[in-house]
Parts: sequence; structure tokens; C-alpha cells
Amino acid sequence: MARGWESKSVEEQQSTALNTSKAPAGQLTPEQRQRLTEKKNLELARTRVMTQMQSSQNPRYQELLKAELEALNQRLAAMGG
Repeated sequence: MARGWESKSVEEQQSTALNTSKAPAGQLTPEQRQRLTEKKNLELARTRVMTQMQSSQNPRYQELLKAELEALNQRLAAMGG
């Protein structure tokens, strides 16, 4: 039963990703697409940093990650998201 739920979740995620990536791409200018790609990259980097913060045991590394997270948050805010 768990496998069925997992498969359904993955299927829904893939479907959602396809629907969201297809719709706006045809209507965007190259500059808008570049900006959207940059925003997605920043969000992925933010997710990666947050994951590393949760798994890190080293206080110095935690501080470095906090600074990186703050910088990413500032860049996202500057982009309007």
C-alpha cells in the first residue's frame, strides 16, 4: 500500500511540474524566462542550504550556511519573490 501512495504522489508531482512549466513558457520573453530560471535556481539553492543546515552538526558550518541563506533570501526578495 505504501508503494501505491508513493507512486501516486510522484505521478502528481510530475503532472504538476509539467503543467506549470508548459503554460507560461510560450508566452514569456527571453528576459522573463531567464529571470524565472534564475529565481528557480535561487529557490533550489535555498532548499539545499536549508537541508544542509538541518543535517550539519558543526556550529561554524551552521553559521556559514546561515549567512548563505540570508544572502539567498535577499536576492530572492530583490527579485520580487
